Amino acid sequence: MNHGTAGPLATVPDPVDRTLGGLLSPDFDESSCLSRYRASLYRRPSPHAISSYLISALRRYESLHRRCGPGTPAYVDAVERLRAPPNASTSSTSGCSYIVWTPIEGLGNRILSITSGFLYALLTGRVLLLHSSGGALDDLFCEPFPGSTWILPATDKDNFPIRDMEQLGVGHHESLGSALRRGGGEGEGPTSLQLQAPWLYVHLVNNYDAQDRLFFCDDVHGELLRRVPWLVFKSDNYFLPGLFLIPRYEHELARLFPRRDLAFHHLGRYLFHPSNTVWDMVTRYHGSYLASADERVGIQVRVFGWAPISTDELYGQILDCTQREGILPVPTTSVSDEHGQAQQAKQVAVLVVSLHGEYSEKLRDLYKNGSTTGGEAVSVYQPTHLGEQRSGEQRHNQQALAEMVLLGFSDAVVTTAASTFGYVGQGLAGLRPWVLVGPVDGKAPATPCRRAPTIEPCFHAPPNYDCRARASGETGKKCELSKGTLILAGRRFVHCYLFL
Repeated sequence: MNHGTAGPLATVPDPVDRTLGGLLSPDFDESSCLSRYRASLYRRPSPHAISSYLISALRRYESLHRRCGPGTPAYVDAVERLRAPPNASTSSTSGCSYIVWTPIEGLGNRILSITSGFLYALLTGRVLLLHSSGGALDDLFCEPFPGSTWILPATDKDNFPIRDMEQLGVGHHESLGSALRRGGGEGEGPTSLQLQAPWLYVHLVNNYDAQDRLFFCDDVHGELLRRVPWLVFKSDNYFLPGLFLIPRYEHELARLFPRRDLAFHHLGRYLFHPSNTVWDMVTRYHGSYLASADERVGIQVRVFGWAPISTDELYGQILDCTQREGILPVPTTSVSDEHGQAQQAKQVAVLVVSLHGEYSEKLRDLYKNGSTTGGEAVSVYQPTHLGEQRSGEQRHNQQALAEMVLLGFSDAVVTTAASTFGYVGQGLAGLRPWVLVGPVDGKAPATPCRRAPTIEPCFHAPPNYDCRARASGETGKKCELSKGTLILAGRRFVHCYLFL
């Protein structure tokens, strides 16, 4: 069924098509963003079909953004109405409405929350604008929409009617939760919004409360939110899957994503193109170390304070996983004949991305003799090991993005459970990763890794409010998986989420 489109419902892009089957607009000057049309030349060709309806929806959104984005008369009108009292700003001659993203947490979280916000904008006819607080996005991404910008203008940031967006948090008096509490009693569900300003803050951070979670209830998205011209949201979550729980969006989402677990793969490749500065980092490193390999294996390692494990224990887990699953070859103790087998060996490049350098050093020592049971030649590389995450620093964010992109060039990926960095890499690559199972009492589990059920990122804090029952409750069923939990939330949910 074609849903009224001229072509098939979904097609796999031709690998030589620089627009990825129409996913990307052809209306850009290539030199302004070298990565936009060239990144696909470095990645494995995506086998994942793109809906023709998604392509049409993206072109419609680009037209909306050109009409309503910063610098347009419609935008100037919308900002002026934002300065007015609540009752005076409920309608607009331009018909433009907005959703403003404000940064929180690390780059992986930011990329996932921007993607979620963009899909919401696509579904609701809003324009997505990014509040680049403190230069959080400076020289990081190219503009994704032709003829306009998605960055809230610097002149507006200083004089914008919505002040101190960085300070917005749970319980804020202009939050959705607070407005609903003023409009209806506890436990009554969404009934009305009592606004004190011509904008509303949507708090979708992992500590959100029951009233904030009403965002995922269908009746909130009728007249309640539709009449609010400016929404500001903050999230450290990939809350996109929660949009599939909202009945009014079901049909549209089914047309956009016939395979719902490809949402980030397609939207991530559409939105996030490294700036020329970052792309130069990517191509120089790839050309020096990875380009000549026959196979590239990406290993992303992250240690969380809430899941402590020693370096030796985690290294042993990585080795157990990669050799048990045939991801890396088994080394031998003999030294290879440099004039014989080694010259004809299959070249395997291992890219380790981590804040710490010990794991790549141990892998490099393991393969230093250059001999494996299958005759492969293994080389191990790590671009940086900064020791700690510094999300407020531009150079750190540029290096992090470069490594996410390099990870996305892999033929096979091993990631750390619950790491948003890994989610971005696997999503851009279009690969189901092998996920390192979280430690148990500081020790690696007997099953070192599991193949993820999907390439989609996880929704770490799904809502636990039953919109129909108007009460807290499970949004789905739980099942045990190797000391972790898979959560399948609701009959209409995208897929299981991996909590390990």
